[in-house]
Amino acid sequence: MSQSTQETIAVIGLGYVGLPVALTFAKKYPTIGFDISQRRIDELKGGHDATDEVTDDELRSSTIKLTASAEDLAEATFIIVAVPTPIDHNNRPDLRPVISASELVGKHLRRGAVVVYESTVYPGVTEDVCGPVLERCSGLTCGQDFFLGYSPERINPGDKEHTFERIVKVVSGQDGPTLDRVAAVYSSVVKAGVHRAATIKVAEAAKVIENTQRDLNIALMNELALIFDRIGIRTQDVLDAAGTKWNFLRFTPGLVGGHCIGVDPYYLTTKAEELGYQPEVILAGRRINNNVGAFVAQKTLKLLAAAEVPYHQARVAVLGLTFKENVPDLRNSKVPDIVAELAQFGVEAMVHDPLGDADEARHEYGVELSPWEEVRDLDAVIYAVSHSFYRDLGLDGLLARLRPGAALVDVKSQISPADVPAGYAYWSL
Repeated sequence: MSQSTQETIAVIGLGYVGLPVALTFAKKYPTIGFDISQRRIDELKGGHDATDEVTDDELRSSTIKLTASAEDLAEATFIIVAVPTPIDHNNRPDLRPVISASELVGKHLRRGAVVVYESTVYPGVTEDVCGPVLERCSGLTCGQDFFLGYSPERINPGDKEHTFERIVKVVSGQDGPTLDRVAAVYSSVVKAGVHRAATIKVAEAAKVIENTQRDLNIALMNELALIFDRIGIRTQDVLDAAGTKWNFLRFTPGLVGGHCIGVDPYYLTTKAEELGYQPEVILAGRRINNNVGAFVAQKTLKLLAAAEVPYHQARVAVLGLTFKENVPDLRNSKVPDIVAELAQFGVEAMVHDPLGDADEARHEYGVELSPWEEVRDLDAVIYAVSHSFYRDLGLDGLLARLRPGAALVDVKSQISPADVPAGYAYWSL
């Protein structure tokens, strides 16, 4: 019998990443799903996932042991840490969640166990930060009594095609036998196979550059959008034309939020600065992307001014608050940037989102979500997030909410300007 078939898996953190991972392992191994939130555990035990990453049927049929009791982790031989790694208000890495998780795991760590981190970090965190925490809290010696691995998460919230089992899994370990063990466990459930990284630091670096690359490509599109707006041509028309070349990369401008693309680059730039190097290209991309929300708001204000609508009387609605379409995740959304910029000029915009949680919106951003029936008689609508709810309405459904002569601001270019009736103002990023 191989080592991997004898493992008892524990997954720490049952969010967008951890829950799908835990349920997949539970199909093959005794698996413990742990979260510090008893409310989250109760919700999952009730057979429902508020993140919509897994179905109710998948939850109810799983053999997973769901718990908020850390003592249960003592059973585990293979522990996966999948907690958030956010940034603070100064755009510096906030390692508190991963350190707290390491302290919790360390207090219940059994001899011979492997601890694998999936949380996004800069190179060195697993071995230089988490390892010592595990040693301190367990009284065990890393590399002798327990072992470290790193396997970066690649879950894309809301994506039902690129799921945990269908994405090649990068794996790493602090030594050869640990790498073999980590690779064996993951390859037993990931159908797409695994890629063995040379070291843990290489695997950590691979994760941060995946999203840094996307961030920079989108930043280029956003800068082009700023230029084309001044020229007076539509960005989407330019991209459609350029996209006919076989090697043109199909990125589009937009708001860059969420827990990955808008966060991960700062983990790499912080490490670079610690080592005495001042990153230029990466931070330039971050600055461009962070200013898109304000730019969209300013274009809306110009459209209102052109229609001679007083700002303090304007009825404006922002459609969508989550960081991307068809997911309820509000983390690091850039839509509030639009709302805040409008408020600076006296425009109190309504915000509607069919998926976002009203309590979370209020707590995180001070935004009150408006019911759909109140979104009407508008002087301007900002179509910020292309949820299916809005796409299914079609152009006519959106126009029905507008006053004659109102402005339609189409952030993601979901509408063809040729279809917009005369008398309405239309602008897209």
